[in-house]
Amino acid sequence: MTKKASEPKARKKVKRTGTSSIWGGRFNAGPSSLMEAINASIDFDKRLYLQDIAGSKAHAQMLVVQKILSVSDGNKIQAGLDTIEKEISSGTFEFDTSLEDIHMNIENRLSQLIGEVAGRLHTARSRNDQVATDLRLWVRDAIDNIDVALKDFQQVLIYVADEHAASIMPGFTHLQAAQPVTLGHHMLAYVEMFGRDRGRLQDCRTRLNECPLGAGALAGTSFAIDRQSTASALGFTKPMVNSLDAVSDRDFAVEFLAAGSLLGVHLSRMAEEVVLWSSPQFGYIKISDQFSSGSSMMPQKRNPDAAELIRGKSGRIIGSLNSLLVVLKGLPMTYGKDMQEDKEPVFDVADTLGLCIAVMAGLVGEAEFNLERMKADSGRGFTTATDLADWLVRVAEIPFREAHNITGKLVKIAENKGCDLAELELSQMQSVEASINEDVYSVLGVENSVASRTSTGGTAPANVAAAAKAARKRFLI
Repeated sequence: MTKKASEPKARKKVKRTGTSSIWGGRFNAGPSSLMEAINASIDFDKRLYLQDIAGSKAHAQMLVVQKILSVSDGNKIQAGLDTIEKEISSGTFEFDTSLEDIHMNIENRLSQLIGEVAGRLHTARSRNDQVATDLRLWVRDAIDNIDVALKDFQQVLIYVADEHAASIMPGFTHLQAAQPVTLGHHMLAYVEMFGRDRGRLQDCRTRLNECPLGAGALAGTSFAIDRQSTASALGFTKPMVNSLDAVSDRDFAVEFLAAGSLLGVHLSRMAEEVVLWSSPQFGYIKISDQFSSGSSMMPQKRNPDAAELIRGKSGRIIGSLNSLLVVLKGLPMTYGKDMQEDKEPVFDVADTLGLCIAVMAGLVGEAEFNLERMKADSGRGFTTATDLADWLVRVAEIPFREAHNITGKLVKIAENKGCDLAELELSQMQSVEASINEDVYSVLGVENSVASRTSTGGTAPANVAAAAKAARKRFLI
């Protein structure tokens, strides 16, 4: 007899493992292989091993001081943890997916090394406060590493800015030539942007630097622990004051990803300019062979792939922020296994930012700038029109709105004649505004335009040189 189409297919049996050593007596059978696959995080959270071991050492030492753990047992635990750290660092440690995560892998290995004493380490703590502590420690280290990388990058930018404090280039609005500026001034704009990124990351570091350890699963513990001592031992400013918040909070991870996303956007904006500037149509910059690639078909091509990849990776970083926000938005207090999804976005963003910063620093440091092309372009597009309007206000004492209108008419005349403002005859200018005299030509050159911008934050070469010196003092010392 044939099976009817509407009959359900026989369900494939799922392999089941033995009783879980993690859950102990609560369960008669262990998880299925599928459950192990979705539940295990060891493939990515093994990166937390240094932080996990540091947290365990601090916790064990506190238990000894509080006489919850004997000195002898404490010494065995410390020695065992030292051995595990060496094994993992050397690559000889064998990770077991069935043990789920880095915490249980370390605890299991500790049990193999020192016996049942290892089981005393988990007194007065839960994996909930343990993982929260580990991730805070890891993010703190990541912030410190990114800060060093950004500082090095700023040093490259400040060097370029100082070298090109007087190198004239067009400044753009709407990607249209607007007013002449200097290359040094342009580079210092990015120094400021990345300086704010460093500040945001430091703010994040300050807020995350509170210790969840000792909060237990969610309600604290009945043991007489000293949370301040573990916090101090791990470099935290203080313990978190609410045990529920301590295990459920992932604000610090979101804030890290948010600050990282804005940093990624800044890197992407700079990368976009590199892509534009390196094109023959701009011709402002030549990227070194180290950060360029060719074409498999077109032998003449020099592609700015490094900059394009940085530009592309900003989307990946922003996606990581969005991913964690979506995970967290529907979670009730306190801990849910959904939170296991917090680590991969954090790890990926830290890795991606570190690589992108290093590549951009190398790219800018090795780049060659076409200063002649930049200066030539700085005079195209009537970029000194504002200088003419300012002259009318300053010398002819004409209100700016009227001066703006007069200048616009002169631009239209020059555009129709196919010449620059400085190439208009004085009589042509006076036909629009009789008060214009020979002195007006003193403000129409790009060198004079740039030199006149002496207001605070302006592009005058003297300003740029002073700003580079100040930036070096603010950001590099």
